Amino acid sequence: MPETAINATGLLNTAELSFEDFKKIVINDYRIGYESRQASLIGRREVLTGKAKFGIFGDGKEVAQLAMAKAFKKGDWRAGYYRDQTFMFATGMSNLNEFFAQLYAYPEIDKDPASAGRQMNCHYATRFINEDGSWVNQAETMNCSADISTTGGHMPRLLGLAYASKLYRQNKQLEYLKKFSVKGNEVAFGTIGNGSTSEGLFFETFNAAGVLQVPMAISVWDDAYAISVPAKLQTTKEDISEILKGFQREKGTNGYEIYKVKGWDYVALCETYERAIALCRAEHVPVLIHVIEMTQPQGHSTSGSHERYKSKERLAWEEEHDCLLQMRKWMVASAIAPEADIDEIEATAKKYVREVQKQVWNELSNEILSELNDAARLIERLAQEVPEQGELLDVVAELRDCVDPGRKDVVAAIRKSLRLTVKHNTSQKQELINWLADENVKNEKRYSSKLFTGTQYSPLNVSNVPVRYYEDSKAIDGREILNACFDANFERDKSIVAFGEDVGAIGDVNQGFAGLQSKYGDLRLTDTGIREATIIGQGMGLAMRGLKPIAEIQYLDYLLYSINVLSDDLASLSYRTRGGQKAPLIVRTRGHRLEGIWHSGSPLGLILNSMRGLHICVPRDMTQAAGMYNVLLRGDEPALVIECLNGYRLKERLPANVGEFTVPLGKAEILNHGTDVTVISYGSTLRIVMEAVKELEKLGISIEVIDPQTLYPFDTDNVCGNSLKKTSKLLIVDEDLPGAASAYILQRVIEDQKGYYSLDVQPKTLTGKEHRPPYGSDGGYFSKPSLDDIIEAVYSLMNETDPHKYPAIY
Repeated sequence: MPETAINATGLLNTAELSFEDFKKIVINDYRIGYESRQASLIGRREVLTGKAKFGIFGDGKEVAQLAMAKAFKKGDWRAGYYRDQTFMFATGMSNLNEFFAQLYAYPEIDKDPASAGRQMNCHYATRFINEDGSWVNQAETMNCSADISTTGGHMPRLLGLAYASKLYRQNKQLEYLKKFSVKGNEVAFGTIGNGSTSEGLFFETFNAAGVLQVPMAISVWDDAYAISVPAKLQTTKEDISEILKGFQREKGTNGYEIYKVKGWDYVALCETYERAIALCRAEHVPVLIHVIEMTQPQGHSTSGSHERYKSKERLAWEEEHDCLLQMRKWMVASAIAPEADIDEIEATAKKYVREVQKQVWNELSNEILSELNDAARLIERLAQEVPEQGELLDVVAELRDCVDPGRKDVVAAIRKSLRLTVKHNTSQKQELINWLADENVKNEKRYSSKLFTGTQYSPLNVSNVPVRYYEDSKAIDGREILNACFDANFERDKSIVAFGEDVGAIGDVNQGFAGLQSKYGDLRLTDTGIREATIIGQGMGLAMRGLKPIAEIQYLDYLLYSINVLSDDLASLSYRTRGGQKAPLIVRTRGHRLEGIWHSGSPLGLILNSMRGLHICVPRDMTQAAGMYNVLLRGDEPALVIECLNGYRLKERLPANVGEFTVPLGKAEILNHGTDVTVISYGSTLRIVMEAVKELEKLGISIEVIDPQTLYPFDTDNVCGNSLKKTSKLLIVDEDLPGAASAYILQRVIEDQKGYYSLDVQPKTLTGKEHRPPYGSDGGYFSKPSLDDIIEAVYSLMNETDPHKYPAIY
């Protein structure tokens, strides 16, 4: 472990600065830090008075973040957690107006560019997507990937942001992407609390970055607690950098440079960050900067007081070692500024922060008050026309008496008024209905828009190219169809990369990438360790920086090990930034019918419920999968593609345009036209359903078989609902658990597509058992839908409608 600045007491390197210039820099730093502290103090009070819902702040971390900001340059990236407000202010990526707008959940992009009021305070992001969906020039901006509340959940994404710099530096074919990098010189800065270094995502990311040797700089803000839990209960030796010493690089090895520095020592912090980031940037060596002896003056958050769990001695120590107090003492002792001048800086800062807070609060309050007055006037006019005048005026009085009213109070008053006058139809009531309709449109945009980016570059807008075949097209293994598809796309687009366990040298366990690493190089097709969460994070970071990654999770069952990154981070990205950021990552995996508890899973219910914000593709064969990849690789939204494990060696005809034809997302396909029963299925079970067609025909039953092809979006042309108008009977065949994906499909068809009105009998679902499938062919037969199960389920529907013609089998 190298010498660090932990004991440094000297001044900053002022070789190129006059003392007067140096003083100005230090004084400006102190001003920013002090304003940030005041924002924390005022923010807490605003929560406790009820103006804001919750508050969590960066007090006690100011000086370290001022030092980190000095090393942050245009093109660099941040992936941090919710203590970094001072850093954001110091770099100019945020400001006090935006800080308070987010605290008050101001639902406008121009007020809170990070999230348009969708995230709680101190969750930062810069907008790197233009209104038309195009990328901004990331090489000329400072960049902040969107925060999430899970305190270690951002770490896998940090790995990907850093890995992109490595690819941009080492792969000369990417030099045309000048909007995203300048020769890979960008550093990805990560921050994390000492408590969260106990999480698996931290260790998985830390190890992966050491292997990959990427320009990733992790700062650990160590205030010795994780809410109430002290370091002795969460970290071996109570010191994360001590236990990570084995990662320190030595001559001839990869690894890290590890630094430790005190969080109240301004000079030492500046020197440490200057040295560490210069090394990280130049040599692409990951660095860990362990910032110790930090404090948290207001405790963890507004949910409680730290006096409950910290000793008097600890509280006294924290008061004495407050970083701003220590910086102030150093400034006086070093003749940077006399105490009187610093007093004036502080007084001015207090006044300024309070003025900004009031301005933001008044702007939002006035907007809502204007809407409230409009609504109240409309209700009062309606009251003059109906017998329920008294009740309506009570609604108005209650609305006007609201303390700090929100839009929910206004809309709720309108809705209640319409219920009270449900039996009347007047012009004034229609005005109220029209007003509510307009507000619903606005509030839909404010609170429910941009689950996907929905731009012109969306995969839903990719031109439809039909599949073509040569007359003599050969029937080859399905895996070879995929291989040809990937080969054509890698040749077409130099920004496409693929990685995962066994993806590189052997071309993945089912040979979809076979031979492509030797053709395109190990920077484009790369093997990884067994680390599902950071495989997804690696892909997400690359996708945010303009590359087209395919991240492979070897089996669908193992997707569980990356579910937190997929759900918390990737799936919510567009929504939580209201379209300000995107990460068009393609997650490739395989599942459904194979053998055993961990190689035959189909947890689509889990996926559908936890990954809204991803397109969920369930191709029945490899030709369909190829068409979906051709779409997704030309779009700008994330997706999960689940290939059929038992389909790689089944024969399919090779398309003549294997790298160009498309399978549109959300377009269901009728595989067999029928008149008696509509059967919906996807993936591997479709082959079994198609086998059942002939058997059922022998029993005098005609089934219409529908493949939705993607579960999200689902059947946008209402093919399933229209089929029910003809058959009046529905069976859903699904390998997932009872009530999982089948329940989702039922909701879409019966409710959204109004299939309920076409039914003659109760719809049926045929699913896997409650348990996972056991090993062996017999285990599969008795735990997942079989040919016999499908035939008998369809037959039972016919028996229910016409038992004379279709008597019970047994």
